Amino acid sequence: MQEALYQVRGLVKRYGRRTVLDRIDFDVSRGESLVILGRSGSGKSVTLRQLNGLDKPDAGTVIFDGQTISDMEERELFAVRRRIGMLFQGGALFDSMTVFNNVAFPLREHSGLEEEEIAEKVKQQLQMVKLRGVEQKMPADLSGGMKKRVALARSLALEPEVMLFDEPTTGLDPMTSATIGKLIRGIQQQLGVTAVVVTHDLHLGRAVGDRVGFLSRGRFAFLGGWEEADGTRHPEFAAFLAGREEDEEDEDAA
Repeated sequence: MQEALYQVRGLVKRYGRRTVLDRIDFDVSRGESLVILGRSGSGKSVTLRQLNGLDKPDAGTVIFDGQTISDMEERELFAVRRRIGMLFQGGALFDSMTVFNNVAFPLREHSGLEEEEIAEKVKQQLQMVKLRGVEQKMPADLSGGMKKRVALARSLALEPEVMLFDEPTTGLDPMTSATIGKLIRGIQQQLGVTAVVVTHDLHLGRAVGDRVGFLSRGRFAFLGGWEEADGTRHPEFAAFLAGREEDEEDEDAA
């Protein structure tokens, strides 16, 4: 068993009277890719935001590389977040900046590199996500898949040890989604980064995950390998894997 980079214990998150995460426990091993599946409102994105301190838990702990980040103040989290890249669901590109300036932004803010070094780094990152000749384009000129790739290049610019992906294929057609999945898996293996991928896209999950967790009613109903998952007897997870809908009210937290 590889060393645990993340150790999450007894994690609770509430919004008003609603408990979204109800005392969940899980580890993420260094260098692995963990996929978190679940229906709308199961707490997938809420879990992801706990892993870089964007949200504070109501109870429990999140330990990253021996540091309890769930107890840290914002200024203490700064150094931790430099080690963690995040690809947000919408990509979160700056609409008023060119592709070049979007990817260069974290380097200018945090790296101390000279402009020539930044230009070379931006070129390398765009090549890694299979984009060339787009540096002077604006986000509005790009397809959905290209925007996701630019956002991925930007999130990798500071060479993070961990990548967190929040619904990376939302809004993309199946072919583009498959391309993004191959790219995520290839980069994760090439760079040796630890990855946590939150998605409702089962095809993506199978393409990028070493292990899979299924969130249901605030807890992990399943956590293990794909072979074990395919033999699950948990009715909701089995239905999810088979693509069947469940007769239950949809919640709105993701």
